[in-house]
Amino acid sequence: MTQATTPVEAHGHGNTPAAWTAVAIIMIAFLVGTLGMMAGSGVVVWIGSALVVVGAVVGKVMQMMGLGQTPHA
Repeated sequence: MTQATTPVEAHGHGNTPAAWTAVAIIMIAFLVGTLGMMAGSGVVVWIGSALVVVGAVVGKVMQMMGLGQTPHA
């Protein structure tokens, strides 16, 4: 006997411009923060920390503009 299956909608795993942009900015932020920590510059560490927040905000704004994945209900 064969069971009827319903097609599963592909979820994409966040493969969107919003996700890629947010991840790229946050990766650069961690690089900046790490370099600042290694150089002993507190200002550069805080700049890296601020860039993490910027990356998250940019990703959310891009998602709200329609460039991200819609929430799965």
